[in-house]
Amino acid sequence: MKILVCVKQVPDTNEVKIDPVKGTLIRDGVPSILNPDDANALEAALQLKDKDETVQVAVLTMGPPQATYMLRECLAMGADEAYLLSDRAFGGADTCATSTTIAAGIKKVTGVDVIFAGRQAIDGDTAQVGPQVAQRLGVPVVTYVQDIQMGDGKVTVQRQMEDGYEVIEVKTPCLLTCVKELNDPRYMSVGAIVDAYKKEITVWNHTDVELDPADCGLNASPTQVFRSFTPPQKGKGEMLSGTVSEMAGALVGKLVEKHLV
Repeated sequence: MKILVCVKQVPDTNEVKIDPVKGTLIRDGVPSILNPDDANALEAALQLKDKDETVQVAVLTMGPPQATYMLRECLAMGADEAYLLSDRAFGGADTCATSTTIAAGIKKVTGVDVIFAGRQAIDGDTAQVGPQVAQRLGVPVVTYVQDIQMGDGKVTVQRQMEDGYEVIEVKTPCLLTCVKELNDPRYMSVGAIVDAYKKEITVWNHTDVELDPADCGLNASPTQVFRSFTPPQKGKGEMLSGTVSEMAGALVGKLVEKHLV
């Protein structure tokens, strides 16, 4: 069995700032990390590999050349193969164009039985790319997966819901998007990191995956970001003290003072 995990290099959200004039993300000097939900998806694949030595795990991403550092982290965690879709033609892609490119890359990777992906990326939080990739590949998709049981030609999963979960059985090939509750990603060992830098990372451009530049990147992105901004800070709150009756009276008085009641 071959499992392909879609991963993404994202800016560390604890360090991201927004230019107050341009309204754009300030990426200079901002460290990049493996998207947390994608780490859970990779760990799920690696746990299946731990149970069955015939399982192979591949990782695939779309991004600039420096995304190879993130892919080597995935290799150090235990992935067997790594693929990078990198081309200027892919730049400026929204979720629609991104899914087109990723689906084209997956088609070029041979023998894929199941595709794992994170629930969403922390830099966009759309949760759209996974389902869109499945639609372009023509395979079933289950989102918000919190438990996975592999069978012969099928997968049984628990799909997380607000008030519980539902059990779904789906035939392979399929695509599953994973939530953080699924597992705790493993750490890399020093030896594994050294070995990861000995492995080859396959890099493909738009020609390799047979995509016309007009069908990917900014040229094929119907979504345009109008503005990004930091919400204004709210004023400092005021704490009331006393008995319930006293606090209720004080609250009503303040609302009357502001002509809210």
